[in-house]
Amino acid sequence: MKKRSPLLLAIALLGLLLVACEPADDQADEQTPNGEPQPQADQAEAGDALHEAFEDYFQTQLERNPLRATFQGDHRFNDRLAITISPEFREESLALEEQFLEQVRAIDPDRLDHQDRLSREIFLREREQAIEGHRFPSHLLPLNQFRNFGNTLAQLGSGEGAQPFEDAEDYHNFLGRMEDFSTWVDQAIDNMREGMERDVVQPSILMERTRDQLDAHVVDDPEESLFWRPVSELPDDMDEDEAEGIRDAYRETIREVLVPAYARLRDFVDEEYLPETLEADGMHALPEGDDWYAYMVAQTTTTDLSPAEIHQIGLDEVERIHGEMRDVMEQVGFEGSLDEFFEFTAEDEQFYVDDPEELIQAYEDLRERVDEAAKALFDLTPEAEYEIRAVEPYREQSAAGASYMRPAPDGSRPGVFYVNTYDLSARPLWAVESLFLHEAVPGHHFQIALQQEQEHLPRFRQFGGNTAFIEGWALYAEAIGPEMGMYEDPYQYFGMLNAELWRAIRLVVDTGLHYHGWSRDEVLDYMYENSAVGEARAVSEAERYMAIPSQALAYKIGQLEFQRLREEAEEALGEDFDIQSFHNMILRNGAVPLDILEQEVQRWVEEQQV
Repeated sequence: MKKRSPLLLAIALLGLLLVACEPADDQADEQTPNGEPQPQADQAEAGDALHEAFEDYFQTQLERNPLRATFQGDHRFNDRLAITISPEFREESLALEEQFLEQVRAIDPDRLDHQDRLSREIFLREREQAIEGHRFPSHLLPLNQFRNFGNTLAQLGSGEGAQPFEDAEDYHNFLGRMEDFSTWVDQAIDNMREGMERDVVQPSILMERTRDQLDAHVVDDPEESLFWRPVSELPDDMDEDEAEGIRDAYRETIREVLVPAYARLRDFVDEEYLPETLEADGMHALPEGDDWYAYMVAQTTTTDLSPAEIHQIGLDEVERIHGEMRDVMEQVGFEGSLDEFFEFTAEDEQFYVDDPEELIQAYEDLRERVDEAAKALFDLTPEAEYEIRAVEPYREQSAAGASYMRPAPDGSRPGVFYVNTYDLSARPLWAVESLFLHEAVPGHHFQIALQQEQEHLPRFRQFGGNTAFIEGWALYAEAIGPEMGMYEDPYQYFGMLNAELWRAIRLVVDTGLHYHGWSRDEVLDYMYENSAVGEARAVSEAERYMAIPSQALAYKIGQLEFQRLREEAEEALGEDFDIQSFHNMILRNGAVPLDILEQEVQRWVEEQQV
């Protein structure tokens, strides 16, 4: 099958001349800086120009990043993958960012209404950050155990992800993606060889994990491949000749294209790359590593906090949370030290199950209770549903304890709360309530599903956002559990504290690794000394921080900001503070940068005081 190119080789210049439209009847004139009314037609013209630029950018990015389109329910490009790490793609990307930055910057913010000014500010910031990021050679580090494109393809190809397998066209589309993956593999190998020459390489332990993940997809019989699953479940109404053609095509592509690509990448990692990997465990050891990490910290947290400041915040929060844990020890009558309490909660059999299905059921048992309790704090909830599933076996060993996948915007697929059932001795039951609030309701499912249902937002905001807001909200959702009647069991409250402690520890160890030069073993020692964590999770988390620097900072920094802004709003409004209205205002705006969130909360408070 002949496929379209994964890259757009020509990019059209976008015009600024637009026809003004009639404003809505209820649209009020805004004030210009000199106090004179802003003409509505002028405002509408500027707003139209802004939204056309947003939509042009969004559509361009969907075409250039077909996987992004698939995950957003746009199936026009399901037959291809973009080789985003290629020199040509990166060059085009930089040119696009510069082009749209200048185009949107040229639109006068004084001619826009409030929401459009907000969108313009966010868009410009994102373009500026993307341009700055091009100075750092992230394309030379295309692969690790946490961000493994081979795993992403496997999740899609298993039939359990965003890739549809409903008719013959869907099946033929994924054949194209398997072929493009082979091209991606060759580019990744070229990039990693260049990285070896420039000393831009991964730590060895990460690549050992990655090698094993890749090896899982190297099979002798195509029908033993995870990629065969959709073929084994062809639609009943498919013509038999068509079905047989699909079976033949998948056997050939898996055997001749896909498995050799995984084997080629596995062998390269094992034979060439591992001997040249980084002896240190953090970014400080890379060329320009300190500047690179500082950039990532600023981008992740959307604050001006330095790595050193964040490290100290983490140390202070660990100490505070330890104090609250000692209160729980007193409540349950535990006699001993905090370390002994950690050992007790980590090892006592009352806190564990023997069957993965029991762990999944523990989360299912919470669903109705949590959904009902959320009504007191939220009257704006998503239309999309969510499911609870176990993490797939091929990625469970290195996956996080839980995660969330957004629903399809068209309603064809629900959100998914993934629970990791690997090594049940590391999955204590006292973590169930806090994890549910974080990943499902009112955490990620409420925030992410609601955001993409806000049709008043431009699509780059509907489907975009920043980690500090997204993960900060989810940790804030854990913290409001007592207001929802959760954590009545002191051990569940300990679970919430332990989850919060874990995020505080992340501030310490992520900056420890990448700024202060800690080793993986020093990170593990700090975790064991300060938390109730099993070895499997400690190792998985430590290696996650090594693989995706700065991402772990988002949770606690975001949560602290949500809590601070709510406290200030409550103090300013007193009895007039309405928690549902507060939450509605935050969720309707989507995942904005934290400093912009502060401006929006202050604006909302002022509106409530009128």
